[in-house]
Amino acid sequence: MHSDKICVIGAGPAGLATAYELTKKGYKVDVYEADSQVGGMSRSFNLWGQIVDLGPHRFFSTDKRINNLWLEIAGDEYQEVNRITRVFYQGKYFYYPLKVMNVLSNLGLFTSAMCMLSYAKERLAPTKPDGSFENWVVSRFGRRLFEIFFKTYSEKLWGISCKDLDSDFAAQRIKKLSLMEAVINAFKGGKGNTHKSLVDQFYYANGGTGQIYEKMAAYVAQNGGNIHLSKRIHGLSVDGTVVKGIIDENQQNIAYDHVISSMPITQLVQHLPSAPAAVQDAVSQLEFRNTVLVYLEVDGIDLFPDNWLYVHSPQLKTGRITNFRNWVPELYGNKQTTILVLEYWCNFDDAEWSMPDLDFENLAKKELIETGLHQGKEILNSHVFKIPRCYPIYKVGYKDHLEVMTEYLKTFQNFQAVGRYGSFKYNNQDHSLLMGILAAENIENGYAHNLWDINTDYDSYQEETQD
Repeated sequence: MHSDKICVIGAGPAGLATAYELTKKGYKVDVYEADSQVGGMSRSFNLWGQIVDLGPHRFFSTDKRINNLWLEIAGDEYQEVNRITRVFYQGKYFYYPLKVMNVLSNLGLFTSAMCMLSYAKERLAPTKPDGSFENWVVSRFGRRLFEIFFKTYSEKLWGISCKDLDSDFAAQRIKKLSLMEAVINAFKGGKGNTHKSLVDQFYYANGGTGQIYEKMAAYVAQNGGNIHLSKRIHGLSVDGTVVKGIIDENQQNIAYDHVISSMPITQLVQHLPSAPAAVQDAVSQLEFRNTVLVYLEVDGIDLFPDNWLYVHSPQLKTGRITNFRNWVPELYGNKQTTILVLEYWCNFDDAEWSMPDLDFENLAKKELIETGLHQGKEILNSHVFKIPRCYPIYKVGYKDHLEVMTEYLKTFQNFQAVGRYGSFKYNNQDHSLLMGILAAENIENGYAHNLWDINTDYDSYQEETQD
């Protein structure tokens, strides 16, 4: 057993992966989680006799180390799920990945032709990059497809114009995908496709996404570590540039040799009294977007085949609808009902964030009925779950503000920031798990990995770790 005392702030994928890997190496780890349950945004819970997640969460990676970790935890308690996700637009459903005949029949020959002409125009006279999401997508897909398949959904999610959304969002989530690649993939029927946005299968734990993190937490607790739930951390205990531990919610110092934090980076820096004015100003420029999930239990099954739908229809406020009946049978057991979840996004100062739950429930019921996805079946129950600070908002110029903070945090010894919250990166589970693996290796081997590169330069890390 190593003598170093390790603290992990946050029991989401990144934090628990770090704690799990360190526990395997013989370290004693204390994990502090503000919520009453582990898993972070990837938690699962029981609702109306069924298991649901906080929205849709799939696991896929081409990195052997990440896969090995996930499969080590899952054991034989997982399945490979066929992914069906479509775009709901103007009352019609568009398959993603693209299916040529589906697009032609839904858009019609005229609109389809205009989309191809718009794409051809971009090949002849490309839109000049200006750092915005809008120009990035237009240059690869053409303006007509941007307006149909990207604009409305993105502006619902982020609450800002696509002109004000940084192209980093596209570069990280869509990466090298172009219209031509998507069309070629459509004609090939998806065979041989390796683009992560187009994968047709993913892994899913029988007990929900959160089962993976519950098992990680159990392993840590059973091997000398501690999982402290409902324990909010105020900040770091710092002596000069050396992190000596944490300050708990009662303003008590608790000593540790290493601290790994997945708490929102903005809150962490705000609670560092020594942070220079330039750093505090940078913090004030970075924001997270909130999520409101409205769960509806529908008295019926076989409502629609998708795992989730992206709702691009501008007349609907919801941006995504998940059908938990279409994941694995273990989630619903013998129940003859379907749980759907409608997602809404807002900021702290938006009226929606303070809207009463009953109003949200009524809004979600109204919009579900408007889509017709409930097939006329009765809506039996509803439940609202509000999640603050889910998505780091990639406003144009955000990287400059983030760099000020990261350069400041790099000066501190014995400290690492991980996860979506902790690094202000729009991580998937695989990104966060990789951060956890590498954070543990840093403590074991002397901080050789620069975790700030994960996701922004993720392909290079995959190449390094596949063998």
